[in-house]
Order: sequence, then C-alpha cells, then structure tokens
Amino acid sequence: MPKAMFYKSLIAAALTASTSAQTAITVNVGTTYQTMDGFGFSQAFGRATEFKTASATIQKQALDLLFSTTTGAGFSIIRNRIGSGGSGDSILPTSPGSPSGTPKYVWDNDDKGQVWFSQQAKSYGVTTVYADAWSAPGFMKTSGSEASPGYLCGTTGHTCSSGDWRQAYANFLVQYVKYYASIGITVTHLGFLNEPDYQPSYSQMQISSNAQEAINFIPILYNTVQSAGLAVLPKLTCCDAVGWPTQRTFTTALVNAGSTQYLGTITGHAYSGDLTSPITNTNLPKWNTEAGPLSDRFITTWYASGAAAEGFTWANKLAVGVVNAGLSGYLFWEGFENMQQQSAAHLVDTDGSKAIPNAILWAFAMWSRYIRPGAVRVGTTGSISNVIIGAFQNTDGSVVVVFTNSGTSAQSAKVSFGTGFTPVSAAAYVTNQGTNFQSTTSTLSGGAVTVSVPARGVVTVKITGNTGSSGTTTTSTTTTLTSTTTTSRTTTTSSRVTTTTPVLVSTTTASSCSQPQWSQCGGIGFTGCKTCASGLTCQALNDYYSQCL
Repeated sequence: MPKAMFYKSLIAAALTASTSAQTAITVNVGTTYQTMDGFGFSQAFGRATEFKTASATIQKQALDLLFSTTTGAGFSIIRNRIGSGGSGDSILPTSPGSPSGTPKYVWDNDDKGQVWFSQQAKSYGVTTVYADAWSAPGFMKTSGSEASPGYLCGTTGHTCSSGDWRQAYANFLVQYVKYYASIGITVTHLGFLNEPDYQPSYSQMQISSNAQEAINFIPILYNTVQSAGLAVLPKLTCCDAVGWPTQRTFTTALVNAGSTQYLGTITGHAYSGDLTSPITNTNLPKWNTEAGPLSDRFITTWYASGAAAEGFTWANKLAVGVVNAGLSGYLFWEGFENMQQQSAAHLVDTDGSKAIPNAILWAFAMWSRYIRPGAVRVGTTGSISNVIIGAFQNTDGSVVVVFTNSGTSAQSAKVSFGTGFTPVSAAAYVTNQGTNFQSTTSTLSGGAVTVSVPARGVVTVKITGNTGSSGTTTTSTTTTLTSTTTTSRTTTTSSRVTTTTPVLVSTTTASSCSQPQWSQCGGIGFTGCKTCASGLTCQALNDYYSQCL
C-alpha cells in the first residue's frame, strides 16, 4: 500500500473511532426543574474590612476574580452577617431594659466593612443580598450572652425573667434591613439563625430538633417584615443547619407546622453532610449557604488525590448539589482573605502584591459565570459513564450545559436539542489540572454541538439560538478566553458525562428577536438578544446589566 494511502486510512479510522465514541445527549428545554438564584460567598466577621483595606490593585484583581462575568467567577449572591455582639458589632449594643423599652439603635454606616463590600458587589451587578443573624443580642436569650448556648426568650419552652423578646428581635432584624435600604442596598433574603444545631465559642443561638422555636418565631418576623414599609420585602429563610441531614429534619418540622407559608428559601450548610438528593416536601428553593474545607491549606491544585481543598472535589459537590439535589443556590464560606493561606475556607488570597485564586474558585466559575440568576434547569436525556450533566436555560434564551467528568479517561458528547430551541452558536470552556476556564474546541453541525470532556475535568458550553423554532446550522470555530470551571450531573441517572471543552462555534445570532419588559438586553459579557419589544428601551443599570424598560 502506498505510504500516502496508508496515512489516509489511519486518519479515516481515527475519525470513525472518534465519531463512534460520541455519546448522544439531548437537551429538552420544555422539561424544567428548579430556577437558579445564583452562587456566592460571605465576608463576615471582619473579612469585609480586610478586603476594604487591601491595596487598590489587589482589591480590583480580587473583585474581578469574584464578580466579573468575563474574567472571573461571576458570583451573584453575597451573605452578610447581622452582628449581635455589642458595641462595634451590633446595631443594638445595649439592652433597652425590657422588651417594650425604646431601643437605642446605632448605625455606623460601615457594618464591619460589609457596607463597602455590598456596594462593590452591587457595582458588578449583584442584586441578591442575604443578611443572616448568627444570634439575637445576648440580653434577648436565655443564656444572657450572644456567644453562649441559649434560646430566644419567649419562644416555645423558654421563658425569661426579663420578658418575651420575640417581637423586639423581629424589630431588630427589620431595622438592620432598613439601614441597608437607606444607603441603596436592598436586602433580598433575611435569616434569623445560623447553625442552631451547633455550640461554638462565638455568636450562636439554638433551636430544638423539632424546630419549635423557629416555628414559633417565624410568623412574628413575617408580620413585622410585612408591616415595615420596605420598598422590597426580604424573603425569610430557615435554618442554616450545620449539615443537610439536620436541615432535612428541621424542614420536615416546618412543613408539618405550616411554617413554610411564611418562608422564601430553605437554607443549610454542608459541614456535617452535603445535600445529595432532593428535598421534596416543599417547593421552596433550597440554598447551600455555607461550605468550605476548614482544616486544609489554601492551594491552587485542581486534582492530585481528591483532597478536600482541590478544585475538582468542589466541582463534583456543585454538580451533585445542583443537578442531583436540586439546589437553587450554592454559597462558599468566604471570598477574600489577605495572606491567610493556612486556611482553604476562602476563594482568593494574596502574596502581598497580587490576588491569587484557588482552584475551588474555578470550580464555581464553571457554573456561576454563565448560569445566571433566573436560569431554569432543563431536562436532558442520555448519559455518559462517570459524567454528571446539567443543562440550563437563561432568561435571555441561551442554553448552558455543564459536564463534570470524574472518570480517568476523556469522553466525547454530541448534544442535540428537542423542540423549542435551535442552536445558532456555541462556545465551550474547560477546567482541569493546569487549565483554568480556557476556551476549547466545539463543533456545531446539523443542529448538534460536539465537545470533548477531559478526565477529572469540567466543560461548560454556552449555546445561543432561536427559541420556539427548528432548523440546523453548521459552524466550527475556536476562540481564546479566560478559563473557568463548571460541574453538572444528570437528574434522571447517576451516570456522568465526559466531554472535552468546546469553544465558540458560530458568531451568528438569531435573525430576529425581541426582549420583553424587565429582560436583560445588554452589559459586559452579554451575548443574548439586545432588541427590546416595541415601546421599551434598553437602559443601562450598570456596566454589567442593561434592562428593557
């Protein structure tokens, strides 16, 4: 056989093998699951002040890594602590003498740096602010101390000689929300507990295993919020338990008591147990509001041994939580700390001259950069061994598919679409060891997108297209952008999908489009429809978000 013909036959065989190895995955935008509220983190306990006092260069680098939707993770939720520890920490540092006494609130317009932090987040387009109290002020508790175990006075089973402080505590929480409203920061979610099943050495307040104290207090807080005269009423949350096994128990108690009618979100932490399967006895959104490898060092390793602080460990956690368990929000513990690399419980550190992201940030970025608030998880059919697949449709109509491959070999997927969506362009990004949110090749042909997912890697594919129509487009392109990490898992099967990150395939956009009122129509990184319906104009709210108004 001539040498040229021999090589041609090898190439043909390789192409045939590649094609046959592709696994067919179908995205069905008509099958819907939870709505995504977003991803985020906190700067509680003075970490916001630490951020605020960092150099301007490090500040900007860290803020971009955390909030930018073009070069960073694009986080969209922040969690602020409502302090209760006296002067300099609480807005009510001293007791009014009795529950009916006139409270002497104090507002320093700083809130341990959280005002500055909230303003910075807002400048990047963040609109979801979760304010959460670890404890009531000590004089409202059975223990008399905010840092000692105790219950809120007046709740079921707990009387105090000083009186019933339930209404006073509700007023305290609402006053905190009002202070933020006065400076242009809207608190969208309000919590009154943090890890009530745990007894640390700092701010704490407990509830019983049957959640009787929460059940008793929630209607009081709800009515206080409703009558507060706020322009935007925050959604109430409960209960931020240390782990989801306990939070399941609390949730069942809340459901049985009818308390969920007053709540907006079920919240839990992942320290003593992740949420790995859905909570089905309430339709309220579920958020994982705190998690992190508290005992490990800050590292930039994506995968070496599967250690707790490695990026891929968290890629899997995100995939399981969002796809398998139906979480609508996932928050890490802290975002930024300055030269604190003895701990991995934050996402960005510094060497004194520049901001340094860990690999966990890129695991989040694979989800949070392109799966935006309001996106709906949609159905997929087909599965790939060792790959979790999650698909989402954003409010701008774009579809995002995240592949998380925990296997030891690369996988290839061919993604097609059911009725209701026709792809026009696709861009793919990959994160694995040595690669952070890098563009990767994808091919759009015959209405299907083909991508490859590396071993122990995450590939995120963003597809723009036409909704409610059919047709096929063929394009193939490769582009270069900053890298990101994403994780996802199929809802109907435990198998996972591996795909090598694809890149933007076509620059064509829908031939005609029209965005309704309130929809996004522009901003940095926005690639959707930029035309507003008749009578509306696209107005810029900030650099990252323009809206049809």
